[in-house]
Amino acid sequence: MKKIRILGIESSCDETSVSVIEKDGGKKIRILSNLIKSQLDVHQHFGGVVPELAARAHSEVIDTLINMAVKKAKVKLTEINAVAATSGPGLLGGLLVGVVAAKTLSSVLNIPFIAVNHLEGHALSVRLEHELNFPYLLLLVSGGHTEFTIINGFNKYNRIGTTLDDAVGEAFDKTARVLNLNFPGGPEIEKYAKQGNESKFKLPQPLSHEKNCHLSFSGLKSAVVQIIKKKKKVNLQLQKDMAASFQKTIADILTKKTTYAIKTFQSNHRKELVPIVVAGGVAANKYLRNVFLKMEKEHNCKFYFPSPKLCTDNGAMIALAGLERYERKMFSKLNFKPKPRWPLDKKAKFLKGKGILSA
Repeated sequence: MKKIRILGIESSCDETSVSVIEKDGGKKIRILSNLIKSQLDVHQHFGGVVPELAARAHSEVIDTLINMAVKKAKVKLTEINAVAATSGPGLLGGLLVGVVAAKTLSSVLNIPFIAVNHLEGHALSVRLEHELNFPYLLLLVSGGHTEFTIINGFNKYNRIGTTLDDAVGEAFDKTARVLNLNFPGGPEIEKYAKQGNESKFKLPQPLSHEKNCHLSFSGLKSAVVQIIKKKKKVNLQLQKDMAASFQKTIADILTKKTTYAIKTFQSNHRKELVPIVVAGGVAANKYLRNVFLKMEKEHNCKFYFPSPKLCTDNGAMIALAGLERYERKMFSKLNFKPKPRWPLDKKAKFLKGKGILSA
């Protein structure tokens, strides 16, 4: 069998990424290139992502990144079999930049265009580095999404829990902003927490005692805001202690909810050892990784984490999802419109807001 090469484009938020992956005649998949251009310098001043600025930044570098990715992969554009692009969920302006670039390549090169769900990229990303068979449990923890989904097989997804308000990465960013720390907040919180007292502040754990897999982080974030308001000054020690207490509380919430998710998974699949993939930007947090690993013996599960570069948004995971679709001839039409909201589980209900669970 000849080699299959897929070019993947990711532009759903504040990172522009282009990757080329290759699959040989067997099952082996290689990442030939995976270039990521961060927009940290664009958004840092604002303490968060500004959609209009993000779209402009994507458009300024997308062509250059495509050329660089192909050159680094040591292939020609004419040797690419298909082009895949994140087509949702995400910021519409950024999605349009990536999708238009992919459609253009598809038209010029006369190769398939494949619209990829960003969440599917995260769900499959671990398979770029680990031989992991279906089914497995996915905990997606990123700046825009936090959910538990059972990955029954390719394109067979069952979401069993989600956040009812903020995503966990969003909670990290907002807490960092209150503490006058830099953006993005996740790495800053982790850094300051190393020297803080994680028992200094007792923070709420919304929904953590409810026997389901749903999560909530806005109450936790609000509690941090209230404590900081009562303090006259945000000094270094307060930053360290609050960062440590906040990170510990997040870990406690995720641990409890993962326990419920394991039970739900086992009720669907009788597997002695439950494989759990933790993906998304927050999965790069070493403190959280260690907390999860401590669960393995007690709960008879095994955790898998993508390498840090594959935790954050990247083109390689989009190319992989594109490869899976290419092999099944699941191509997209050139009139496909990007979807700012696009659940991985097509049957999943939209859950946002207090009281929604009882509705």
